[in-house]
Amino acid sequence: MTLSTELAGTPVLILREGASRSRGRDAQHANIMAAKIVAEAVKSALGPKGMDKMLVDSFGDVTITSDGRTVLDEMDIQHPAAKMMVEVAKTQDDEVGDGTTTAVIISGELLGKAEDLINKNVHPTVIIDGYRKAADKALKALEKLAIPVKPKDKKFLKKIAMTSMASKLVAENREYLAEIAADAVLQVAEKTTDGYKVDIDDIKVEKKAGEALTDTKLINGIVLDKEVVHPGMPKRVEEAKIVLLNTALEIEKTEFDAKINIESPEQMDAFLKQEESMLKEMVEKLIKKKANVIICQKGIDDLAQHFLARKNILVVRRAKKSDMEKLAKATGGKVVTNLDDLAKGDLGYAKLVEERKIADDKMTFIEGCKDALSVTILIRGGTERIVDEAERSIHDALCVVKDVVEEPKIMAGGGAPELEIAKILREYGETLPGREALAVAQFSEALESVPITLAENAGLDPIDIISELRSRHDKGEVWAGVEVHDGKVRNMKEMGVFEPLAVKKQIMKSATEAASMILKIDDIIASGKMKTPPGPPGGPGMPGGAPGMGPYG
Repeated sequence: MTLSTELAGTPVLILREGASRSRGRDAQHANIMAAKIVAEAVKSALGPKGMDKMLVDSFGDVTITSDGRTVLDEMDIQHPAAKMMVEVAKTQDDEVGDGTTTAVIISGELLGKAEDLINKNVHPTVIIDGYRKAADKALKALEKLAIPVKPKDKKFLKKIAMTSMASKLVAENREYLAEIAADAVLQVAEKTTDGYKVDIDDIKVEKKAGEALTDTKLINGIVLDKEVVHPGMPKRVEEAKIVLLNTALEIEKTEFDAKINIESPEQMDAFLKQEESMLKEMVEKLIKKKANVIICQKGIDDLAQHFLARKNILVVRRAKKSDMEKLAKATGGKVVTNLDDLAKGDLGYAKLVEERKIADDKMTFIEGCKDALSVTILIRGGTERIVDEAERSIHDALCVVKDVVEEPKIMAGGGAPELEIAKILREYGETLPGREALAVAQFSEALESVPITLAENAGLDPIDIISELRSRHDKGEVWAGVEVHDGKVRNMKEMGVFEPLAVKKQIMKSATEAASMILKIDDIIASGKMKTPPGPPGGPGMPGGAPGMGPYG
């Protein structure tokens, strides 16, 4: 009897027991369905009339937000295809800081439209090729449509920030906060050979619940969440000469165990005096340089604190490494790791260093720096939740202002660019042969979901709005978009609603790539879940789990 006949009728197991596999249409349908559900979850948060989401985590902590990325991060999504949608939001946020909700909605629409084509027997590869062509055409068209501006034109930067915050919880104070965001970015922008460069990390955001959103301030310097170390030290120093230390003002303990045999009180006294003189010597080195403020990254001995207090020097200890770097940029000082290397030129300058009580905490303000390349925004607000959402909103505003400073091209908002690109793609699709034309047509329809969603979220009739928008764009009104506040189609450029070109380009790229990636999958193989080993008899915390009584007892 041959080996093959012996095996006939016996199943051959390749995958681990408990593994599952779905193929072809089933796999595609499952993935597309999961991605569409994620897009649906954030859809109602789009635009100035969008709704907020309340997210409660496993510990019972509450987050209230309309920020696409935050919603998806907090949702703790399990489905592998749905996780890709979360990655779209993450990429969008990391690259340009805004447009996360739009990117996810367009991804979901592209997949929904692709499913219609798959049901009509159009192969996924053909759809992907069509989508790629459409995305390339859309990116070129966006470049042509963009309005060039001056990188430091504060009027436009403020409008860009206001548009970004219009859909957030802080919308009614957006003008005030947009001014702060524009000022902060312009302060830290550095000129390079090819334009300006902005590092958002140079803008420190501190938040403290209390007072109102309008008490949010831009501080031309750094705010440390630390208090002055010694009660005998001054709480306010004007014309501050600041030493930034990355070394401890303490007597270092030896690396290995050492014992000192002291046999008389005199020896003990000499030992303590030696310690004291070493600390005194350290303090003297600082006083010689005429420093009157010291910010230390490490610890400071009680005795050293006492000597510094007697010399009227304000000292803050255990500052974070990131704060030290920001302080160096703000004050023009240099972080010193060895006291012997401290030179007069290493000292930083600030007009005022002061400890202030903000809510229940004491904080140290280092402000009035000359050419501060690092600044702080201190966010205030009525409750903890409002302050958290204000921080997310200001982060988005800072990112969009940075995008325009680095790439000074803008577009009007309100769904106008998406509709114009949809019109261009419809015309382009007619020039293509075969089935790719169908994919391009579906891509253009997917883009129209942005103004449709804006209209739906504002309680308007999407059919009326989209038909009016299409006819206006066909007449050549490039910037006709949805003005959600009065429910009409208006020229969004005249309304002063602007968005960075960089955000729109990134939306096209990340949405197309995510949709293509999910469409390319035709087989899902999931390994079986690991079985948890049995616990001790009696359950956790019961006497059954005592030593000697478990399964191995």
